[in-house]
Amino acid sequence: MPENLPLKLEELKHRRETYMKKFKAEIKKGSKLDKLAVWITNRVGSMGFFVIIFLWTTIWLGYNIFAPKNLRFDPYPAFVLWLFLSNMIQLFLMPLIMIGQNLQALHADARSDTDLKINELSAIENETILIHLENQNDIILQILKNIEANTNEPSVISKDEPNSA
Repeated sequence: MPENLPLKLEELKHRRETYMKKFKAEIKKGSKLDKLAVWITNRVGSMGFFVIIFLWTTIWLGYNIFAPKNLRFDPYPAFVLWLFLSNMIQLFLMPLIMIGQNLQALHADARSDTDLKINELSAIENETILIHLENQNDIILQILKNIEANTNEPSVISKDEPNSA
């Protein structure tokens, strides 16, 4: 914790804005290829894409197995080529998805670092608030003592007694 507590509200806001600017700059600094990899990861690495590929493969293979022989456009063993091609697509997409996941992990790390800094700043803000409250409490007690001294009436609240409220 900094020694110069309590901090002014402007200083606290400035620190938080600085952290958020650094986080946003970290997210934006990726290249176009990085952004493309994240886009592909978000689309290809989804259940929707899996369902599309699964349905496409099932329909393709099912039609070529069960349709009348004269209507099949890719009869056995030709659909084995389709399986080979789909495996090749998976092999090409796997590194892209891994790159995208690595970039997403970097963004998550930057976000967690920013969260930590903001949480630390919140702790400073809380300490500042407590210092202000303690100062206000001391001032209120001093005012109460002055009023007691001027009116010679005992107070209901003293600093040493626990507050019943």
